[in-house]
Amino acid sequence: MPYMSVFKDDLFKDQIVLVTGGGSGIGRCIAHELSALGAQIIISGRSQDKLDKVVSEITEDGGIAHSYSFDIRNEDAVKNAVSQMILEVGPVSHLVNNAGGQFAARLEDISVNGWEAVVKNNLTGGFLVAREILKQSMKETGGSIVNIVADFWNSMPNMGHSGAARAGMVNFTKTAALEWAHYGVRVNAVAPGIIASSGLDTYDDAHKKTILSRAQKMPTKRLGTESEISAAVAFLLCPAASFISGETLRVDGAVPNSTINYEVPDHNRLPAYEGFHRIDDSDFIKKLKQQA
Repeated sequence: MPYMSVFKDDLFKDQIVLVTGGGSGIGRCIAHELSALGAQIIISGRSQDKLDKVVSEITEDGGIAHSYSFDIRNEDAVKNAVSQMILEVGPVSHLVNNAGGQFAARLEDISVNGWEAVVKNNLTGGFLVAREILKQSMKETGGSIVNIVADFWNSMPNMGHSGAARAGMVNFTKTAALEWAHYGVRVNAVAPGIIASSGLDTYDDAHKKTILSRAQKMPTKRLGTESEISAAVAFLLCPAASFISGETLRVDGAVPNSTINYEVPDHNRLPAYEGFHRIDDSDFIKKLKQQA
């Protein structure tokens, strides 16, 4: 069974797309959908085993995929990896800056090392990859970039380091959209809300318990899916979005619009879109989805 995308099959035919953090979760889903739409995929991450698995999946589905393992926080590693992939695969048409990560902690409990690690993961690393893709490829070819950020709009308690970094990436997106426009490069962002993805498996039991209680507080009465994020990315990369740049598209179920003055009645009228044919949920993610 192929990926059930809402977009036409050859949308990204003969184009090369780099998806950072493509070895799992949302990045894996995005890589699969863009491959199903005709793109040649490059995925990156720090775990070669995970990357190999996704490359194998895409190949089995009839696509073409390559992997490069490097740390996006390391400037020299980024420069060398981008140089190598362009030499071996070709100019990069699109970049999806998806790699990132954080841990749950209150601001008062975050060490300098912890703060800097999260900021490097979610801001500095994305900047480095985007800069090198521009300098080594897109200055000549043009292209589009989508940065994956997060729902930080009304603060981000227990994730203040990540909220600060994501806010920085949104501003980076706005600035790059202006500075790189004359190269024929569009730069946008997608801000996921709480998504039922493998990234949630990394949190401790206490934070997982909190997540389990959130779905019924959301206007949608459910969490988002990886496919719903991937579809937003595909749209922003495609020609239909050619007049959109410097924008951040919220995919969050209207959670930031919530107010203490109104409680959305219980309902099941906003069903999830699930196009990913290789979805592989953990027991925790299955439990989250069963709540809907």
